[in-house]
Amino acid sequence: MNKAQLVEAIADKVGGRQQAADAVDAVLDAVVRAVVAGERVSVTGFGSFEKVDRPARYARNPQTGERVRVKKTSVPRFRAGQGFKDLVSGTKKLPKNDVAVKKAPKGSLSGGSPTRTTAKAAAKKATAKKATAKKTAARKTVVAGTAKRAAKKTSATARKTTTKKTTAAKKTTAKKTGTAKKATAKKTAPAKKATAKKAPARKVAARTTTAKKATARNN
Repeated sequence: MNKAQLVEAIADKVGGRQQAADAVDAVLDAVVRAVVAGERVSVTGFGSFEKVDRPARYARNPQTGERVRVKKTSVPRFRAGQGFKDLVSGTKKLPKNDVAVKKAPKGSLSGGSPTRTTAKAAAKKATAKKATAKKTAARKTVVAGTAKRAAKKTSATARKTTTKKTTAAKKTTAKKTGTAKKATAKKTAPAKKATAKKAPARKVAARTTTAKKATARNN
């Protein structure tokens, strides 16, 4: 069956040959455009159309047997649905008064089944959650490291401040002690000098007393 025969086969069901031709063209155009764009067109019970990338490879020329390099390319691929397979294999019989392929539910004509779409969305969400958890853990690690460094710096600064205060206190105590010693020495020195000056006065008094005694004896 070619395209013209296909149009004739569905003409009575869609209201005429022109309507059938337009319907076939519209369906084929939609499938081709979606597959070229990299989308997967899936019709429940019939099959799916998708784009497949083939890497560069080596092949054999069937006529000459020469080894030829084939460039990277993309090809369309059709996979028959389970209902289509069952009808072809004879597992199921073709319905007489009904269409062979049932109408597909909404959302199944492009992008795969809703189940697969839901699974992909769930996988994306799980990946996003993992990435967020990793970023949060990395931030916590950075914050903890920063806090440790700040604590070390604060401790070192406190130690330096305590050392400086202790040194200053020692120097102040040493200065006060030295000043007190000097003041004590200054006070002690005049007292000693005064005592030394008072000693000759005693000697003079003793001499005067001796002279008086001698005068009394002579008289």
